[in-house]
Amino acid sequence: MNLKNFTLEPFYKFDKEWALLTVGKKDHFNTMTISWGGMGTIWNKPVVTVYVKPIRYTYTFMENYDYFTISFYEEKYKKDLGILGSKSGRDVDKMALTEFTPEFLEHSVTFQEAQITLLCKKIYEQDLDINHIHKNSLTESEMERFYKTEPMHRMYIGEVIDIIDNRTE
Repeated sequence: MNLKNFTLEPFYKFDKEWALLTVGKKDHFNTMTISWGGMGTIWNKPVVTVYVKPIRYTYTFMENYDYFTISFYEEKYKKDLGILGSKSGRDVDKMALTEFTPEFLEHSVTFQEAQITLLCKKIYEQDLDINHIHKNSLTESEMERFYKTEPMHRMYIGEVIDIIDNRTE
């Protein structure tokens, strides 16, 4: 298999286009840009897996809410995604710096500009363990970049309970 030409949506969407992980409710939510994630199945359920470090403001929301959304956007929103990934909602109203318009769902939040939103219910979470990273999976510089001064990510698996498709094709 030639992975260079293999751009199946889930791989390409997270890694190259990025997505927003949003957690909370109408009067109290946070969103952050993610490029790590996966889609698949577990326990006969369609799932999304995302990773959040405890130092991120979104981590507190992930710990306190049972639902989250993953939303994907057109290329023209890449600058906004960059802002949401580089600013902390702890320090600034980062939504005010973007063109995004919150859309409030029964269990979580997405944005009107999203092409696709996956509404997910948390079904599993676990901290990654540096002792379980297989030898040579990460280079020394990658290990240093990801984990030298910061804690490991927490992995969250969410069952996809709804898909909102706003693409106009």
